[in-house]
Amino acid sequence: MPTFIIERDIPGADNLSAEELSAISARSNQAMAELGEPYKWITSYVAGDKFYCVHEADSEDVVRAHASRGNFPANKVTEITAIIGPTTATGGKMR
Repeated sequence: MPTFIIERDIPGADNLSAEELSAISARSNQAMAELGEPYKWITSYVAGDKFYCVHEADSEDVVRAHASRGNFPANKVTEITAIIGPTTATGGKMR
């Protein structure tokens, strides 16, 4: 299944409380369950006024359907085409 980075503009994201982040997480889980499509949330990073989320889905359309169902912004959705890291410099492959 393709993997996507989703950039979400959420003003004040870095000031959200643990309770608010928990509620957002629960809403995302519910949206995934209601999709009726294969979908996996890998992780999300909160940085400044943005969330950067890594999700697996069959297409960008499914990613956007999840965002719509959960009432989340999906300002930019980009498919990941490669993963690199420190071992890539020595010929190690990450993906």
